[in-house]
Amino acid sequence: MNHTLQLLRRALAAVALVATSTSFAPLAHAQSHEVVIGYQDMVVPWRYAQATGAVEKATGYKVTYRKLGSGADVIRALASGSIQLGEAGSSPIAAGLSQGVDISLFWILDNINDAEALVARNGSGVATLADLKGKTLGVPYVSTSHFHTLVALQHAGVDPSTVKILNLRPPEVAAAWQRGDIDATYIWDPVLAKVKQNGKVLITSGEVAKETGKATFDGFVASRPFVQGNQPFMNGLVKVLADTDTLYRDHRSTWTAGSKEVAAVAQESGATPADVPASLALYAFPTPAEQASPTWLGGGAQSGAARSLAATAAFLKTQGTIQNVLPDYSAGVDPRFVQQAAR
Repeated sequence: MNHTLQLLRRALAAVALVATSTSFAPLAHAQSHEVVIGYQDMVVPWRYAQATGAVEKATGYKVTYRKLGSGADVIRALASGSIQLGEAGSSPIAAGLSQGVDISLFWILDNINDAEALVARNGSGVATLADLKGKTLGVPYVSTSHFHTLVALQHAGVDPSTVKILNLRPPEVAAAWQRGDIDATYIWDPVLAKVKQNGKVLITSGEVAKETGKATFDGFVASRPFVQGNQPFMNGLVKVLADTDTLYRDHRSTWTAGSKEVAAVAQESGATPADVPASLALYAFPTPAEQASPTWLGGGAQSGAARSLAATAAFLKTQGTIQNVLPDYSAGVDPRFVQQAAR
């Protein structure tokens, strides 16, 4: 086992330890009408709702937003009870469920599609995936981009242990790229837009999914004890999420660099307004009806989300990232709120 995977295994063991020692912490929020939501720097329409206080208006809850550096950080925060809901990619969600973190996936934030990509820095001598042997690649561990890094390398016949893979959060990727410390990265916007300026895209997550059948997505997950005690809040939150995505889908031509919507997305994600419209266009945002269908959250063990999480977990186990794969990941998928929103 290489040093990268040893570090990752220790990090995930810490997540599991925190989960078992603090599994009842979220219950404290059940009666207080306060909630802490962990989010990342992805460029998605939902950022506009954050900036405008839409969830507070729709639910009457006091909402605190906490920006976290990676999906692994979000899962750790959920396990500790320091947040009650959070955004994470399918890879950290699969890892968290496999480690016994008591969470459920209730909303597909986005189909990642081409919004994550493996980019080689100009001058690095990397023109193909095969050229990554012996090179340094920065990626946030246990993220969807980390998962697709390993999938893409193996599919190209490159042993991941021959690549020096560094655990870097997005801001650290940007800094390392600027210094010339890394030869490549597999990352999402706003950092993706920056590294594309002096780098070459080798492959996108949409292309990896088409070539291997291993798709990735970003999802909203919640502590199950919190969900049980706050179902009206969950319905209100999902309605806001659905309405914001609809606003973007129906009026995307007006989401320009000078619009208030794009300004809000840029403010919350740390992106440059000029980059936001193109960044948004890289994702696909499923409707509530699509999410309630077997394509995503509906259908139990045969749902697209459950099957994706199972496939992701199985791959992570082969890499030594996690120790256990659950027999059925549908226990971590909750379609009730999208079903309600789709009516």
